[in-house]
Amino acid sequence: QERLVESGGGSVQAGGSLRLSCVAFGNSARPFHMGWFRQGPGLEGQGVAGVVMRGGNAVYADSAKGRFWHSADFAQNTMTLQMYNLKPEDTSLYYCAAQWGFYGGDLLSPTSYSQWGQGTQVTVSS
Repeated sequence: QERLVESGGGSVQAGGSLRLSCVAFGNSARPFHMGWFRQGPGLEGQGVAGVVMRGGNAVYADSAKGRFWHSADFAQNTMTLQMYNLKPEDTSLYYCAAQWGFYGGDLLSPTSYSQWGQGTQVTVSS
C-alpha cells in the first residue's frame, strides 16, 4: 500500500524560509509524478509545484515562482520544497501527492494524483 510521509513545516515570520520534504513508501516502482498542494481559506486544493519523477523540470504555480524551489531524488522517491520569502498568504496546510503507474495529467491539478500525505502546517506571521 503506497503512502506518503511529509516532514518540515512550522511557523515563521514573513520573509522567512521553510523546507518541506516528502518520501513515498510502499511501492517498489517510482511514482510517475509527485506534487505539493496547499489547502486553506481561499486556497482549496491549490497546486504549488509538481514534477515527473522520471526526470524533467518542476512546474510551479504563479504564486510560487521565484520563491519556492522544488527538488527530487528520483532514486529515493523523495522530493523537497524549499520555500523562501514566505508571506502571510502562504499560511496553509501543505500536502504531498503522488501518482503511480501512469501520467495523471496537469501536475498542478489535484485530480492528477491518487495518493496523498497527511499534510503539514505552514504558518507565516506578519
